Amino acid sequence: MRIAFLGGGNMASALIGGLLKKGVDASWISVIEVSPAARERLAARHGVRASTAPDAATQKADTLVLAVKPQDLRPAAAALAGSVRGKLVVSIAAGVRLEALSRWLGGHRKLVRCMPNTPALIGAGISGLYALPEVSQDERNRTQTILGAVGEVVWLTEERLLDPVTAVSGSGPAYVFWFIEQLAESARKMGIPADAASKLALHTVLGAARLAAGSEESPAELRRNVTSKGGTTEAALKVFDEEQLAQRFARALEAASRRGADIGAELGKG
Repeated sequence: MRIAFLGGGNMASALIGGLLKKGVDASWISVIEVSPAARERLAARHGVRASTAPDAATQKADTLVLAVKPQDLRPAAAALAGSVRGKLVVSIAAGVRLEALSRWLGGHRKLVRCMPNTPALIGAGISGLYALPEVSQDERNRTQTILGAVGEVVWLTEERLLDPVTAVSGSGPAYVFWFIEQLAESARKMGIPADAASKLALHTVLGAARLAAGSEESPAELRRNVTSKGGTTEAALKVFDEEQLAQRFARALEAASRRGADIGAELGKG
């Protein structure tokens, strides 16, 4: 497997680092990156080849990973249109639909679209993946190897489902960070020193997530296990119910999913 990355930002760097840890040889990876500072950083950190434009290494690659900003993808794809024949193209550009990407690449159909999230930067991410029918099982496995180098993967049967995936897991870390903020701020308001409040909030979320990940019981069952009749947890959850937090949360994710669909439509024009 020879991989060429278009774009050498944080997510590309995370994927490259994950692949190297999985045993992929650095000589099998190349990067196209216009920023001199980014090229130097990639070469120093990972020992991979980095160039300013498609070159011989790009031609030899069997897989292209498009890791540029969504608004930059159209001109970048146009520049690659003549060199993608026979190659698997994996896009991690948020919102850009495969119909538009295929058009920009001159009708190329060996395309996979991915929605990773920021915990991939520490190898703890999760990515939603969708492949066009023209992508072979071997190419799907190749994509899973690349994205699986930085966390878990989930395959989807319809591309439209990537919009709710973006709402749930793509934007999801921000919701968790917000919840940690609220736990810490509430603790501080009740008199707990700021440092202790932050530590209590952070490790409560971290510990609960680890417990859920390692348990055979569902999150709902784990929640019931710690909710004693007439106890403190029940008192808090009763307020959540009275304030209809579940319904409000669902509306928030629906808004994020709709916005993802709108962005995809906007980016795909022309």
